[in-house]
Amino acid sequence: MNLLVHAVVVWLFLIGVYGIVTSRNMIHMAGCIAVAKSATAVLLLAIGFRDDAAAPIRQATELARGLRDVVDPVVQALMLVDVVVSAAITALLLALAVQYHRRAGSMEPRPFDAPRRDNPGAPGLSR
Repeated sequence: MNLLVHAVVVWLFLIGVYGIVTSRNMIHMAGCIAVAKSATAVLLLAIGFRDDAAAPIRQATELARGLRDVVDPVVQALMLVDVVVSAAITALLLALAVQYHRRAGSMEPRPFDAPRRDNPGAPGLSR
């Protein structure tokens, strides 16, 4: 099971990187970065999972019965941070893509001084 989870993590990351490398659209590129970033979420889930453990919040009845193994709460906190950072990165990349589209008139990533495809004689972003 552990090898399967790590294989899924590597597969998600490679699919995301492949999408980033072959992307011709900024929105698609932001989505591929989110897919590659989701590999970290799956890895954190795999690290923090324990079959025989309880939630780190203890009830009074559990304390009366005796101590049980609990899941590490640090991994759960890291998972929450990962979700928030992923959302912030995706929002920032989409905002940058909108600004790029306003300036360049295209969502195709290219150098700032390259001319547009639809009008080869026009300058790129040098307005």
